Amino acid sequence: MALIILRCIFAMFAITLGFQLLQTDALAGERAWLPWLGFLGVLLVAGGVLAADVFVRQKQLGTITAFYFGLTIGLFLTYVLQVALTPILPTEPEWLADWLLLAMATVVCYSCVSVLLQTKDDFRFIIPYVEFAKEIKGLKPYVLDTSVVIDGRIADVVETRVIDNQLIMPQFVIAELQAIADSSDRLRRSRGRRGLDILNRLRSDPHVDMQVYDRELPQFAGQTVDQKLVLLAKHLEGKVVTNDYNLNKVAKLHNVGVINLNELSNSLKPVFLPGESLEVRIIKNGEEPGQGVGYLEDGTMVVIEGGRDFVNRTVLAAVTSVLQTSAGRMVFGKFENEVTSKSSRS
Repeated sequence: MALIILRCIFAMFAITLGFQLLQTDALAGERAWLPWLGFLGVLLVAGGVLAADVFVRQKQLGTITAFYFGLTIGLFLTYVLQVALTPILPTEPEWLADWLLLAMATVVCYSCVSVLLQTKDDFRFIIPYVEFAKEIKGLKPYVLDTSVVIDGRIADVVETRVIDNQLIMPQFVIAELQAIADSSDRLRRSRGRRGLDILNRLRSDPHVDMQVYDRELPQFAGQTVDQKLVLLAKHLEGKVVTNDYNLNKVAKLHNVGVINLNELSNSLKPVFLPGESLEVRIIKNGEEPGQGVGYLEDGTMVVIEGGRDFVNRTVLAAVTSVLQTSAGRMVFGKFENEVTSKSSRS
């Protein structure tokens, strides 16, 4: 409603200005059509401004801010130059000085707006009640990678409220997910749709601060998606959240922080010391003679010496060693005795 009232007031002001031009004798002189031309010109400009305001719904705050500050600085510099150049400006004919000042104002305002438009992402303006750069306040933002969105565990981690940081979803990552979801391969198509579902799940959570970053930085030109992620995280002074081992290494080369969900998951798995006992259900034979293989609830593989004869049964094993690999953690143990159903219930 407030926007409609503002547009109505603007239209009334433009019509009033047009009628004032019609009643100005100084514009007419021997050309009676000149006031009417000014009247129509004012109406056309006002109509164009209103049409642009109505049809351009998604306005970029950074671009509007660049125009606003560019014009303000340009007009201020024009005034300073006018005061400085007044002694040397020509006085005859009278109109020459005015036209020179108008040309100077045009050049200075254009230069200021152009510079701010090209560098608006590097400036941070703080105005009361308006937050132009939320990403630099508080905790560092997390830039999400394609792999971590498709994986889906990031949504579960965020819903635990352990992470309070702002999540940044780059537009080029969304485009990559869309391309995967439109793939002719059924598996890739399913993975892409899963990633889009995870994004919608995060966006619909009122407790999650997630922002879609749709700006293109100059350094993005000709770069791959992984390179863009690293450059964006460095630009925002944030961290990359990924499951990609290679992206992990590239980010560290650029001194960009990385959160690898696979490493996070491995670090949260229980720690077993040699000599401890654990219960595990053996589900298959091992590679070596006499070995049985089972898995804990978190997916940790347990290899038990002497467990081959107890497939599909639960046994008690003593831990002998723990091996940490890039694929995860493996626990090696030695069979002690079979766990009966009665002892399991107790």
